[in-house]
Amino acid sequence: MAKKSFSGGLSSLLGDTKQPEQAAEPKEPKAPKKEITKSSQIGTKEKETRATFIVNEDLLEKMKSLAYWDRVLIKDIVNTAFEDYIARYEKKNGEVKEMPKK
Repeated sequence: MAKKSFSGGLSSLLGDTKQPEQAAEPKEPKAPKKEITKSSQIGTKEKETRATFIVNEDLLEKMKSLAYWDRVLIKDIVNTAFEDYIARYEKKNGEVKEMPKK
């Protein structure tokens, strides 16, 4: 039995299958690059940074379950929890004062 050569790739097996050309759409200008001021911002979106927290294991498991069943990211659940807590705090105590800069 003769040895077959597949050096032409899949297209040589399937024949000439040209895809229709799509009309060239004008490219949108890219958003300006995010200014990285801390290494914890690398690879994050605008106005985001990485933070590490110690959390109760039971709460973490519940957050993971909520994220799974609601099809959202854990960071979205954490952000919502932080926003809700801060809103309740500010309603009771007034606006949060910024910490002094070092």
